[in-house]
Amino acid sequence: MNKRIALITGATSGIGQATARLLARHEFNLILCGRRKDRLAQLNEELSPLTEVRTLSFDVRNFSEVENVWNSLTGNWKKVDVLINNAGNAHGLDPIHSGNLTDWDAMMDINVKGLLYVSRLVIPGMVERQQGHIINIGSIAGKEVYPNGNVYCASKFAVDALTRGMRLDLNPYNIKVTGIHPGLVETEFSLVRFKGDEERAGQVYKGYQPLRAEDIADTIVYVLTRPDHVVLADIVIFPKAQASSVVVKKTV
Repeated sequence: MNKRIALITGATSGIGQATARLLARHEFNLILCGRRKDRLAQLNEELSPLTEVRTLSFDVRNFSEVENVWNSLTGNWKKVDVLINNAGNAHGLDPIHSGNLTDWDAMMDINVKGLLYVSRLVIPGMVERQQGHIINIGSIAGKEVYPNGNVYCASKFAVDALTRGMRLDLNPYNIKVTGIHPGLVETEFSLVRFKGDEERAGQVYKGYQPLRAEDIADTIVYVLTRPDHVVLADIVIFPKAQASSVVVKKTV
């Protein structure tokens, strides 16, 4: 197994899925993680002709589940070279005084604790080998708070802080750490946020050209193919129409 191994969380849709497809074409072996076993199976079938693939189905919110699945890996598959913490979600768009507690728990558990749980299992091997690259997928919501974004923004601010903390703590061990913070990307994001309301979700991306998941995947490949001495530490990516978390030029 001479290729670098990349572990991707949230690989069953959106940015994670697009990244898996692109890395398979750029000399990476893949560990694809997600909750939806059917989608993992489909992705495995699609990408196995291109590279070696392992799939792991678990909920990042449950540490014992994450640990059990991680321990099922054998041999060189535990020698992860690249960790892409992509799993995340947004639930609801309510003001702080009327927020849904279940939504709050989901966002903090997946976006923050899930990232921590996976990282806690993967990073010690990188430290031992004194090599590796961690890419945390944040959001412009982790740079700028917007109205009714309160808890989601807080979770993404936490991702940004954890990324910076990782970079400091892991600097002695030759480990690269990158934070990528997209603006508006057309994925399942808004459909999840609005709990299946397709009409409301669709309005988010009308009147301008949003980013595509493939745009973020392309950036990830660029980050991972820089010379060894180069680290792209902190990247914000907008579509051309977007100027901030709340300023978007729309034609309709």
